[in-house]
Amino acid sequence: MMARASSLRAALISLSLLIAGAAGAQTAAPKPAVTVAPAEMTQVRGTAGFTGRAVATQRVDIRARVTGFLEQMNFREGAQVKAGDVLYRIEDTDYRAAVAATEGSIQSAQASLDFAKLEQDRKRQLVRQQAVAENELDFATASVGQAEGQLAQLEATLDQAKLKLSYTEITAPFDGIIGLSAVDVGALVGPESGALTTLTQLDPIYVTFPVATATVLDYQERIAAGKATALGAVHLTLANGTPFAQAGSLDFVAPTVQQGTDTITLRATFANPDRILRDNALVNVTLEAKTPEADLTIPRQAVQRDQMGAFVLVVDAQSKVELRRVETGATQLDRIVITSGLKEGENVIVDGINKVRPGITVDAATGQAG
Repeated sequence: MMARASSLRAALISLSLLIAGAAGAQTAAPKPAVTVAPAEMTQVRGTAGFTGRAVATQRVDIRARVTGFLEQMNFREGAQVKAGDVLYRIEDTDYRAAVAATEGSIQSAQASLDFAKLEQDRKRQLVRQQAVAENELDFATASVGQAEGQLAQLEATLDQAKLKLSYTEITAPFDGIIGLSAVDVGALVGPESGALTTLTQLDPIYVTFPVATATVLDYQERIAAGKATALGAVHLTLANGTPFAQAGSLDFVAPTVQQGTDTITLRATFANPDRILRDNALVNVTLEAKTPEADLTIPRQAVQRDQMGAFVLVVDAQSKVELRRVETGATQLDRIVITSGLKEGENVIVDGINKVRPGITVDAATGQAG
């Protein structure tokens, strides 16, 4: 019995030591290491975001102005062409013949006019000598007028013939990208054929975007009160999330409000040398204030979001973690504006967020996110 009691006592002692060791291990567990950054006043340009659409500065349908068989197509579909480049060439034999025939008629009419003028001068001398009646001079003068009229008509006909001949070469009216051709060489084309192809200018390019009337009015009131600065550059984000390299400038504000949406259309112009922006492309537009203003900001990665909105994890003077709801403003580079919920100098966790929860104590080091 004594041996059994002794064994039981030893087992209880061992169990107590194990429990005490486990408790000691829990007490000695290291605090989670996190990186914090202070909320600071920084110079930030105010921004506002909208959805816009790219619009070609020029876009025209290329059409035939005279009828004839298509002899040449001098472009590669989708290629860049220059103003004045010959895109299509229409068979011009009949049009050249018309020009030549009219030039021949003009030579004949000119000879008739010259003869009529000589006859007029001769009759004038005979009238002075009273060798012929006055009415013969009148007849000669009328003949000169008739010859001059015929010559003028033929010269106008020649201009028209030369113009039609020039239309057999269909040229690009401006620099741009040529579209698909609707016709092939050998086809009979004319004014009734419709568009042969389309020419689009993409550099520069416009971006139009609607802005709520209330937003425009509010901005105008803030400008008048000195609470906002004038607009500066306009920036774009492409459909895949990539920032567009070129900054644009606002150049048009519509004088009318769109019924139904109660919006005002604004337009910005962008250089597009690489033709990255295409006609009708959907883009995100960011309007940026011309002059920066001091705002309370924190690193962008410190802000988390859930169904209730945005929040940050604040580390107080006792290294304890607190969940704080915040209201956010514009984002610029790697910092985000905090409009409410934080004070200048308060530290927020920027690295190690997934290792902590509100209420625990952490080992905080000041720095930037890693």
